[in-house]
Amino acid sequence: FEGTVCQKMSTKRGELTSYLNSIDHDVLQESQEWIELVQEQQRAYVMRLLDALEVTDRDKRLKVARAILYLAQGVFDECDTDADVIHWSRHNVFLLHDMGIFTALLELLSMEIDNNQACSSAVRKPAISLADSTELRVLLSIMYLMVETIRLQTEDDRPEWRTAREAFKTELGSPLYNGEPFALLLFTMVTKFCSMHAPHFPMKKVLLLLWKTVLFTMGGLEELQEMKVRGRERLSLPPLPEDSIKVVRSMRAASPPASAMELIEQQQQAKRGRRSRRPLVKQDSLDTYNERDPFKNDDARDEEEDGEEADSGIEGEVDPLDRDVIIQPPPPPPPLRPPTERVSLPKGLPWAPKVREKDIEHFLETSRNKFIGFTLGNDTETLVGLPRPIHESVKTLKQHKYVSIAEMQIKREEELQQCPMTLIALLKLLLAAAPTSKAKTDSINILADVLPEEMPITVLQSMKLGIDVNRHKEIIVKAISALLLLLLKHLKLNHIYQFEIVSQHLVFANCIPLILKFFNQNIMSYISAKNSICVLDFPHCVVHEMPELTAESLEAGDCNQFCWRNLFSCINLLRILNKLTKWKHSRTMMLVVFKSAPILKRALKVKQAMMQLYVLKLLKIQTKYLGRQWRKSNMKTMSAIYQKVRHRLNDDWAYGNDIDARPWDFQAEECALRESIEKFNSRRYDKNQNGEFAPVDNCLQSVLGQRVELPEDFHYSYEMWLEREVFSQPIQWEGLLQQAQ
Repeated sequence: FEGTVCQKMSTKRGELTSYLNSIDHDVLQESQEWIELVQEQQRAYVMRLLDALEVTDRDKRLKVARAILYLAQGVFDECDTDADVIHWSRHNVFLLHDMGIFTALLELLSMEIDNNQACSSAVRKPAISLADSTELRVLLSIMYLMVETIRLQTEDDRPEWRTAREAFKTELGSPLYNGEPFALLLFTMVTKFCSMHAPHFPMKKVLLLLWKTVLFTMGGLEELQEMKVRGRERLSLPPLPEDSIKVVRSMRAASPPASAMELIEQQQQAKRGRRSRRPLVKQDSLDTYNERDPFKNDDARDEEEDGEEADSGIEGEVDPLDRDVIIQPPPPPPPLRPPTERVSLPKGLPWAPKVREKDIEHFLETSRNKFIGFTLGNDTETLVGLPRPIHESVKTLKQHKYVSIAEMQIKREEELQQCPMTLIALLKLLLAAAPTSKAKTDSINILADVLPEEMPITVLQSMKLGIDVNRHKEIIVKAISALLLLLLKHLKLNHIYQFEIVSQHLVFANCIPLILKFFNQNIMSYISAKNSICVLDFPHCVVHEMPELTAESLEAGDCNQFCWRNLFSCINLLRILNKLTKWKHSRTMMLVVFKSAPILKRALKVKQAMMQLYVLKLLKIQTKYLGRQWRKSNMKTMSAIYQKVRHRLNDDWAYGNDIDARPWDFQAEECALRESIEKFNSRRYDKNQNGEFAPVDNCLQSVLGQRVELPEDFHYSYEMWLEREVFSQPIQWEGLLQQAQ
């Protein structure tokens, strides 16, 4: 497990073992250890723990829950190495799932969520600390360990474990928990926290569990790619020109563009007759990172070396996105894919060019107006009267024509029309966790599950708490960014209008300026931040002896030269921004209005290929609106866009032309999109759309005698439905009798 998820608990080492022994001496003797028991004894003991979870005494329940957490963490007091802890954690988690522990924990979690007394007490308290969420944190920690451990597949998995994984995946995605999926319950916790009704909820653990649950039930990026391929096959569309994941993994990072200060220094050195130490370097000569210096110093006054560095790239390294998403046992982590899997690209541009149907129509419309003086609407086949070069151009465009699943879905919705969610709360958390945000009295408190009851009194304690707070915020940003990106990609694949309605909600909630505000910081310092204490990472902290922490060791941080967690978050946020603005003229103009170009250009200093690619995509869509002078003074950036971003054949991104004068009507575009979304929702989800034309049956006996088809999961929520629709509704019986007479 990665160190950013679990840190050492304050409970003394071996104390949880005493919890185990104190509950049942018949099953586990004083001289016996958990790892020495046979499976029948272990199952009997877990069954006793399961029964003990139902006691009414809150302290006893917490004691039992801590014992279960100790099992899920791998009975670390009986292990000698980190690998042993991982092994026993995996064994115990599958055992706990088989014995039904997750369902019992879910009932306890629901009780804690509905605990109005705890919520009211937390609202009234002036300062909330770790003590206010002890039970919730224990329950969420166990559930996170179970979801994440069962989600990950290993080569030595037993057959029954593979079966359990599929059953657990189905269980989490089904409406079995009070008539709603487990992820929806966690979303409810997020909304309740952001509305100030439950400020004691440990949001970091909730968001991590929510992200991993969605990742498990819906699938990650590779599963999305497979679903996309199958979706194109169902629609009889040609296969994808390339696997975008493999192409991005094979790309090399470009050299960051020179800043204004560096250019001024070069000019001054040239005037003094000295050769500049840092000439403009070739972009293909720089690696993603260098062992000696992974990222160049962000201070423009520091001189940098030439680009003639030795090749020390990450050809055999794990992709940063995968390293942060797929948690592997520490040391040494096995490679997630062999180095030979890197795709071999032909020389030249990495992406095959694409052309939309609209681009071909626009090209033919312009050509017909020019040569024959009239147009033929959407006809892309008739070329009569057009010169031979136009025929060749149309042929080339059609060879690179790309039809997306989204375009097919939009076309299908248009044909059908001719014939007779709470994600915004995540943006509040993202804003509160952003490094550039300032504390406000009316903002939500995301530090409730990291601040101790007593504030630190020594310098060392203050330094440790400062590191914990920064790390806490980084994990929240990581979880929210990954969750939003995953949901957007799944919604877009499922149906384009489901994606569009969520995207529009995010845009209206100021998601675009929020992400730009996040990047409007010293991004190099954020990427290379050292807010982890290696000796406190789990399971190292419970297996090895704890060295003495000093102020010097805390300042030194870990041995990593950059933070995978923060790099992962930055890439996710850039991808979300790309999805919100792609093919949306009004939203692209928002990037221009908010002056995003200099902010994004500074992000290019991070020499990582995937991050640079999504920055360059955002710069490409707005270059035509930035003016000729900007393009002239940023030729290095323009060259990087040409080399690394996919080209659309008739996209004049590098020129202004007359498109600069195109009116920007934000409301009109968004209203038109909203109208299409509402038509989709009405057709897909409104069951009473033809109600005004249906005959009405006024006979009481006939109506009561009709058989009504109920959904399969109706009996799960039947009691809730009765309470909401029948028992809680006041009925005026006298009025009904009078009407009947």
